[in-house]
Amino acid sequence: MRILGIDPGTARVGYGIIDVEASGQTACVAVGAIVTRKGDPIAERLREIHADISSLLDTYAPDQVAVEELFFVQNITTGINVAMARGVILLAAAQHGLPVSSYVPMVVKQAVTGYGKADKRQVQEGVRDLLALETIPRPDDAADALAVALCHLHHIEGPAWALGR
Repeated sequence: MRILGIDPGTARVGYGIIDVEASGQTACVAVGAIVTRKGDPIAERLREIHADISSLLDTYAPDQVAVEELFFVQNITTGINVAMARGVILLAAAQHGLPVSSYVPMVVKQAVTGYGKADKRQVQEGVRDLLALETIPRPDDAADALAVALCHLHHIEGPAWALGR
């Protein structure tokens, strides 16, 4: 099974793709970020995000998509823009006929570290350990996207996947 995890944003959209073998072995296939230019109109940034997510879906052919939900936003304008970016991501997945699951940050942190209030560094280390990576994925949005993919795996496979599989 192949899972695409996404950490939505308008400036940067993190993505992480993992493969899960029948044996339970998990591997990172691809990780990175879609970066849009801050000065571009929001409509252009959304078009770019949609096109790049669609390209990832075509290239890597995931079986499932997991997207982080918005949980708390201090700046309402930023929150609205991120919600719109999340919308075009969901649209791209729907256009490819893929099931989408959503997780709030606290649930993602719990799945990857065992602690729902883990800090960013703890989540990054958890991702590195669970995927047996030599280094923490960069940028931070990419590591967060892998955490979302791992969280989805946790919810479909159960917590045993992290315990020595």
